[in-house]
Amino acid sequence: MQQPGARTGEEITIGVVGADEIVRRVMEVARESGNRSWRLIAAVYTDEQDAHRQAIKIASRVDVCMFAGPLPYDVATRHGDLPVPATYVPIGGASIYGTLLRGQLEGVFDPLRVSVDSVAPDDVFAAYREIGLDPSGVHVQQYVEPESAGHFLDFHRDLFTSGATTGAVTTVPTVQAALTEAGVPSLKITPAGLTLRHALQTAALVGSGAKLEESRIVTMIVRVPEGAFGSHASPSNYWYQETKLSLHRELLREARPMDAAVLVRDERSYLVVTTMGSLNVATDDLSVAPFLGRIAGELRIDLQLGIGLGRSTREAELNAETAVDRAASVPGDTAYLVGPDGTVLQLPAARQGNTTPAPVAPVRDAKSVDVLRRLLDRLAAADDDGGQVVDAERVAELLGVTLRTARRTLNSLVDDGLAWPLPPARSSKVGRPPRPYQLLVEKLPSA
Repeated sequence: MQQPGARTGEEITIGVVGADEIVRRVMEVARESGNRSWRLIAAVYTDEQDAHRQAIKIASRVDVCMFAGPLPYDVATRHGDLPVPATYVPIGGASIYGTLLRGQLEGVFDPLRVSVDSVAPDDVFAAYREIGLDPSGVHVQQYVEPESAGHFLDFHRDLFTSGATTGAVTTVPTVQAALTEAGVPSLKITPAGLTLRHALQTAALVGSGAKLEESRIVTMIVRVPEGAFGSHASPSNYWYQETKLSLHRELLREARPMDAAVLVRDERSYLVVTTMGSLNVATDDLSVAPFLGRIAGELRIDLQLGIGLGRSTREAELNAETAVDRAASVPGDTAYLVGPDGTVLQLPAARQGNTTPAPVAPVRDAKSVDVLRRLLDRLAAADDDGGQVVDAERVAELLGVTLRTARRTLNSLVDDGLAWPLPPARSSKVGRPPRPYQLLVEKLPSA
């Protein structure tokens, strides 16, 4: 028997439930994406408390409901299970930067003295530190449940009245309306276009199953342990950024056969959202952990993997958080799975015994490996203290080849994952500055 709203074929109908401004923005992003498999139906409310009623109105015509944030999602689902799966647009992320910039450019408030609601304090303070601002004058009240949102207005108004802040940043339209009426300068955080595209992809994935019972939602958290990026990890550190990009690329490669969505969660972790059927295939019926061995072997970094199952996106993510914390507390290459009924499973990175070999580092092209070894040996012989960073001119000198051959050699090393191109150094000389390359000695196979 078909679930209400379920359809056959590739088209997914998404019910977008939110205030008028964000619903129009979601529609715009969906049109810009050009994805013809998405069909959107709007359900607009003027108050978050009306989210359930608006969702019920369209439930029979959609495959999934996507709410404007966790507040309307919680308000709608606490009245009883919706007849279709549901998800919501996450808060925070890149939208924090945009809101702070608007506040500064439009003269709404001083970004160094504001109050912020909904977003987790760690996310807010990390955003300030990344753009070089002192967050000591910033006050944050995190969203936990609908009751906590009921205190947002007093939180902002009291701080402004006492002179502790110059304005407020909120995610709740009704709170912003009340702040405006009270004379408190404020801006509402609007999700960035990339965030909305990711949310639409997740909603389409969640709604793609004909029956929720046969296509339970799975959320995986893939996390790099604290300190694994080194003591100099920062947005301006090129090695750090390249490692993050490499991890993201590897996750996308692993997720593609699972029809999974990969989303950036924070500076050290990613969300991978898929269905139970795809997870069973990827884990060989929950007998081995996906990603863990292959990616850790490729990038030479440890990973923590937590898998959460749930009847909703929110429940699955909460279970995944519990699972990844378990994985972090136990040494060894083991992932944890936490289900909605409290079930906990351990999934090793590789099968026990001799039937399946442990993951190994990828095989590199023998010629590229030999070239890298020769370069490293000659740099050592020359007592070069450049940190194994070379350019085409230096390679030509070390190997005794032409500049053109040196450039081809460096490109081959990059293609084989044995070197990283670095940003060109600034130069006062006329012409294109030489591009330096970091030689990756850690990627050499063991002798």
